Amino acid sequence: MPSIFTQIINGEIPSYKIDEDEHCYAFLDINPNALGHTLCVPKKEVDKLFEIDIETYSHLMEFAKRIAGALAQAVPCKRVGMAVVGLEVPHAHVHLIPINEMHEMSFQTKVKMQEDDMISLVEKIKSKL
Repeated sequence: MPSIFTQIINGEIPSYKIDEDEHCYAFLDINPNALGHTLCVPKKEVDKLFEIDIETYSHLMEFAKRIAGALAQAVPCKRVGMAVVGLEVPHAHVHLIPINEMHEMSFQTKVKMQEDDMISLVEKIKSKL
């Protein structure tokens, strides 16, 4: 059975898509640690990040760097943190989280956002790409 991320990439489950290319897909996390919390995933479904072939891995990092640059311009923050945890979904992914304090990377604090806010934020980030 395809992972939830593969279903999102295939358009079977809706997402707040920021960008995609031939190999990667970026979208807002629906249970964000902070405003702008974004997931970057390879379209190739592989469970663990370090099991991805080197070309896909390198491209994912370049893709995430580009998305992080747009996030930093769109969401006021000291920096964009990056985390690879990957226990909850068996599909490699990178978390990009605009942060001002270390605790915002803890995955314990969450922010609540309405759909209109998510859509508005996607458009703001996309405008910075």
